[in-house]
Amino acid sequence: MSEPTDWNQPPHMQVPPPGPRSRRLAARLAGVESRNVTYLADDFPIFWEKSRGSNVWDADGNRYVDLTGGFGVAVAGHRNRRVMQAIRRQIGHLPHAMGDVHPPTLKVKLLEALAAVSPIPDPRIVLTCSGAEAVEVALKTARLATGKPGVIAFGGAYHGLTYGALSTTDRDLFRDPFVDQLNPHVLRAPYPNPYRPPAGLEEDDVSASAVAHVGTLLDSEEGAAVGAVIVEPIQGRGGDVVPPPGFLANLANLCRDRSLLLIADEVYTGLGRTGRWFACQHAGVVPDLVCIGKALSGTLPIAACVGSQEVMDAWPASEGEAIHTSTFLGNPLACAAGVASLGEIRRHRLVERSADEGGRWIGELRETLGRHPAVGDVRGRGLMIGIDLVRDRQSREPDRDLAGRVVTEALQRGWIILAGGPAGNVISLSPPLTLSRALMQASTRMLDDLIGETST
Repeated sequence: MSEPTDWNQPPHMQVPPPGPRSRRLAARLAGVESRNVTYLADDFPIFWEKSRGSNVWDADGNRYVDLTGGFGVAVAGHRNRRVMQAIRRQIGHLPHAMGDVHPPTLKVKLLEALAAVSPIPDPRIVLTCSGAEAVEVALKTARLATGKPGVIAFGGAYHGLTYGALSTTDRDLFRDPFVDQLNPHVLRAPYPNPYRPPAGLEEDDVSASAVAHVGTLLDSEEGAAVGAVIVEPIQGRGGDVVPPPGFLANLANLCRDRSLLLIADEVYTGLGRTGRWFACQHAGVVPDLVCIGKALSGTLPIAACVGSQEVMDAWPASEGEAIHTSTFLGNPLACAAGVASLGEIRRHRLVERSADEGGRWIGELRETLGRHPAVGDVRGRGLMIGIDLVRDRQSREPDRDLAGRVVTEALQRGWIILAGGPAGNVISLSPPLTLSRALMQASTRMLDDLIGETST
């Protein structure tokens, strides 16, 4: 497979980050933004000013390699040429329309393009402005289709922070301040993490044990109110957790047997990230509903809930008022970007590239980083990779402090990475699918050096 040529430059640092302009911007930001939004410290953050391909430039002129893909958004590369051309053309004609009254023509084109890659045959789709809103639509759809308010979600899950989505997200930090306003009909099952099997699951078969746990919940008194199960085929912010073989397929079978809807949250994993168009396809599973976001446009806020016609027809036909909509539904600029982004994924065979290069890179990371006692596990699929940092391999105790040092030291060297997982100890890699092999190899060396230096 040919190497991408669109901006895969190594880091180039002109001043130690954050530089003086970034520091001044941080001071100004602190004067106008709620203190809960952006983390501000002496060594964090940098302020982005320009991007292209795998590279980002900050306000002080430093060039970085972005191994986060801007939260997994830039699958076809930052500021992809064809995507930007599509946005420029569209902004010269129609920057805004009335998406649920007098829609832009491009809304039809995007929906058709999305239906063509959907894991659900002949789907019906609701466009939204964010992944969290796509989850909201899925939860509303399940309520309409099943008549039941209950949902089973999983430990470690992240589905967004709006109220409906937050009800299914699993993190006390996010939930506790608002718990008395959340859906009380959400039951939580342990997610089968092969490296850290949750309490209550059998370590010798966490997959079967996790599905059995869901069955037990359904047999409970509270389980009678459950109409759907929402799951990430691979957990993203939960620590890049790849479940064992058989889990998703057996969960899907359980849902069919119990007449439940299966909602696959593929906001992070969808559109090539894991080496298939959708991560559920690794397991041969066709969900009832799929939530898509992030990479859909690669640039502008747009997401979607995709479902089978049978399930989506639980929504009543519009008689002039949609019961779920928004002002910017099907925004023409975002639709133009979405059509172009899907086209670029196909044109450059980025799904196949993610599978091939991601598999090779995971093997390289395991071989190189595996010699460090602080690296407990390297896991992933395609170009969705997690490096689990631990205090010692025997206890597998997460090392959040080490992960924080690696993130900040990598930034000093011109590499943008993030730490994820419930304990904040997993180095999470979700770069553009156009990241060159040379930069993958260079990043492996960088991580090898940093983990060796900072863990001693």
